[in-house]
Amino acid sequence: MSDTAIRGIDHIAVAVENLDAAIALFESVFGLKAHHREEIAGFGVAIATIATGDTEIELVQGTTPDSPITKFVAARGPGLHHIAFEVGDIDGALKKLAAKGIPLIDSVARPGKQGSRVAFIHPKATGKVLCELVERKKQP
Repeated sequence: MSDTAIRGIDHIAVAVENLDAAIALFESVFGLKAHHREEIAGFGVAIATIATGDTEIELVQGTTPDSPITKFVAARGPGLHHIAFEVGDIDGALKKLAAKGIPLIDSVARPGKQGSRVAFIHPKATGKVLCELVERKKQP
């Protein structure tokens, strides 16, 4: 497998109005606990990560009025926001997609949670499903 190939689903993101209430909901309904919380200023979001085996659920709350999550929740209400795929080489993966003419929201990776690098593919390329590529932080 090349480092630009999809390794698996990194996380499924759920846009929420209130992060604490969403964490409490997932805990009371499923018995799942958030193991990581982080604010990502570059995206205008606060996130909580819930482990579910090899795939995580990422609860995402907008923290600014112009955050894409704030706008999403205002327009559509809380719910499924995107699916994220892990790759080993995000720069190479983005180059391959661009060479195929795949529309990208991010042609260059941005900082993500826990030191990862992320980039979004435009939903018009994926049947109206917002998809994210994630390159996890390299361990020394």
